[in-house]
Amino acid sequence: MKKLFSMLIFVFILTLLPTMLPAQATDSPALRPILHHFSARNFSTVPVTRAQIDIIIQAGLRAPSAGNRQPWLFTVVQDLNLARRILPEITEGSFLIIVSGVGDGSTNGVVILDCALASQSMFFAAQALGLGARQYTNSALINRTNSLKTELGIPQDHNAIIVTRFGNLPAGVDVMTSASPRANPETRVIYR
Repeated sequence: MKKLFSMLIFVFILTLLPTMLPAQATDSPALRPILHHFSARNFSTVPVTRAQIDIIIQAGLRAPSAGNRQPWLFTVVQDLNLARRILPEITEGSFLIIVSGVGDGSTNGVVILDCALASQSMFFAAQALGLGARQYTNSALINRTNSLKTELGIPQDHNAIIVTRFGNLPAGVDVMTSASPRANPETRVIYR
């Protein structure tokens, strides 16, 4: 009888386990930033903490890369005057992360893809922390301006791939009021 009771408890736990795993639910902490993210348009002037910046950087460092090469270099720009030379509309409290990699920026496709994955990981980490993030592809400005590239500490054999702005969001900002409309899934997904 005891053995039968133990077996029934074991089977009961096994049947409940899939429903109890938090990553299986669409409202899980792991999926929330992915399914509900948006590119912030407005940022508050409340500064992001160093602890938050460190978590965002860790997320980028943990991104997947081809052959585990991790070809990226992250440049964190907190100096407002320097950040405004890259992104004139940046406000106090926000900061930039420039992801760069070795190559000319057009023929180093694998490096570009890996840098994009690192940037995406940081984007989602910021969203999970309740911060706003917006990605920009104006990295050509950095690559064209050798003095700016040097001032940022980006090696000459690297090219900036993507610039992401991070910051706190103003009160009351939500995905409905701040996001651009998304494309209809029927026009972007093919099932065979």
